Amino acid sequence: MRRCRSATEDEMVALFLRTEITSVRFRAKLLERLEKAGLPESLLLAPDPLDAEANRTRRELLGEYRGYGRDEDYFEGFPDNLRWEWELLTPEEVARVKYIDYSYWNELSGGTRLPSDAAPRIRAGIAPFGVSSERALSFADTIANGASIPPMIFVAPEESGDLVVLEGHARLTAYMLRPEALPAELPVLVGYSPDIVKWGCYQPSSPN
Repeated sequence: MRRCRSATEDEMVALFLRTEITSVRFRAKLLERLEKAGLPESLLLAPDPLDAEANRTRRELLGEYRGYGRDEDYFEGFPDNLRWEWELLTPEEVARVKYIDYSYWNELSGGTRLPSDAAPRIRAGIAPFGVSSERALSFADTIANGASIPPMIFVAPEESGDLVVLEGHARLTAYMLRPEALPAELPVLVGYSPDIVKWGCYQPSSPN
């Protein structure tokens, strides 16, 4: 893993929202919130990281939409002291990144949370909770054919710790289905904090 440069929280928020506004799963929810607030779609599709007011608006939107900064929903237990860095990962390092601790991804990977283990299961027709993986196969082919996709966002307690996906599960899965599409070094945004282990999605929760 090779460091490129430091990043900001605002860059992470902007990338998270820019990716999800184009997602089949999340687009409608985000558009609804933008319309309700009278905000243009360009706020997410063409973010200006130097616009302080726009950065504040995006943070508030991610808070309302996914619980960011509110200790709620997806971001319950998520720390506020992450150090953000742009990094370059080799294909071998990308293959070791883990899914979040969530029932669907656990089942898809056979319990390892490794997308590299999910790939053969997807090709074998595994459909966790009745959810077909045909879209994952199609997306993998799209990436292999040269489609441009946004960087993924990972988190870890430290540079030597396990990387876990914060945003980008579908893209990571697609890469593992078509690993030949991975460049020699893949740009990703990584957030570091020893407190990330308190985020329930980072690792299995302790027994009650």
